[in-house]
Amino acid sequence: MGSEPAKSVGLLIDEAMDLIMTANPSLAATLPHVYNRDNIDQRRLGELIDLLNTARFAGEGAKRARDLLGEVYEYFLEKFAAAEGKRGGEFYTPAGVVRVLVEVLEPTHGRVYDPCCGSGGMFVQAEKFLEHHDREGSDISVYGQELNERTWRMAKMNLAIHGLNGNLASRWGDTFARDQHPDLQADFVMANPPFNIKDWARNDSDPRWRYGVPPAGNANYAWIQHIISKLAPGGSAGVVMANGSMSSNSGGEGDIRAQLVEADLVSCMIALPTQLFRSTGIPVCTWFFSRDKSAGSHGSVDRTGQVLFIDARNLGHMIDRAERAFSDDDIAKIAGTFHAWRGTTSAQDAGLTYADEAGFAYSATLAKIAAADYALTPGRYVGAAEVEGDGEDIHLKIERLQSELYAQFAESERLASSLRILLGGVKVGH
Repeated sequence: MGSEPAKSVGLLIDEAMDLIMTANPSLAATLPHVYNRDNIDQRRLGELIDLLNTARFAGEGAKRARDLLGEVYEYFLEKFAAAEGKRGGEFYTPAGVVRVLVEVLEPTHGRVYDPCCGSGGMFVQAEKFLEHHDREGSDISVYGQELNERTWRMAKMNLAIHGLNGNLASRWGDTFARDQHPDLQADFVMANPPFNIKDWARNDSDPRWRYGVPPAGNANYAWIQHIISKLAPGGSAGVVMANGSMSSNSGGEGDIRAQLVEADLVSCMIALPTQLFRSTGIPVCTWFFSRDKSAGSHGSVDRTGQVLFIDARNLGHMIDRAERAFSDDDIAKIAGTFHAWRGTTSAQDAGLTYADEAGFAYSATLAKIAAADYALTPGRYVGAAEVEGDGEDIHLKIERLQSELYAQFAESERLASSLRILLGGVKVGH
């Protein structure tokens, strides 16, 4: 009796996918069965598996291997997003932008929620933040929802690779049409909603519109109010938005923004530099909300009735012609300014104290914001950066510069005259 033919590499991988989903119920129906198809080069697939086998996945190397897999997965997500262009923004938020949210919010405990979670980058950065501060990922409970099926599957895998137990609902779905976490009250919300959606599931009587019904032609303030509706007492949130959200008055958005400010929910507004998103040229900002800005709630300084404005448009560096990135120092400056303003433990440990900085940061009262017709653009409040003078009297400086300019005009005329004489002596041969 002959032996059974050897299984192909692709078939073995497909069977392994079944075993992984059986052992990890959170991945049920998410992993693909595509590796035993005719269009897959089995030899190359085998070479890839051999390469992965060089990493240690057990014993002392298990955590290192998991971290390596996580880094590889994030690397390919980033490259995939870049290759997808505008569509890439549907599932990937640049790590620097996510880190701004995480470093400002400091989600060290409780329930962390993202209503449009993409590939799960917010949760991964939260886990990295915990690890950096010698905390465990199990200190937070992750909740998310995603509209796109493919992206939802990527998020489930991303969480599994990073060892995060998350509730991304039993399937993908529209957060506005069917909120899959209706009773959730989150300690932290982090989100990068799609900007300026014109076609969304709007219901005028939705109880989430506590501060005003969002316009049918733009979902920005629907996302903002949905997120606020999910905040537990003492909860805080960070949201990436298009810059227009800070000052728009169309469709009643100005009235909603005024209600949010007067309810003292807005804690900080940050204007971000251009080109952080390869997928869009739309300038962006971050809104931060807090249910409680009093002393003792996330900080020792009572900031009731105040909003911190940060203009970070001059930070960052270009990594290529199309994309800008934040350095660690940039993120530390932004987050450190916020924590100094709130008087958090991390600011106290670092010896940071807050003071307004012309051109960068300003703490405004609600009365000042109301006088500005509730526009929340940081540039309106922080003013211009002070330029250090050279000590020279301005009138004398103008006279000196004029004199130097006239002297250069005279020298230019002298050189032109000499050149005409020289050219006049040149004979052109026939």
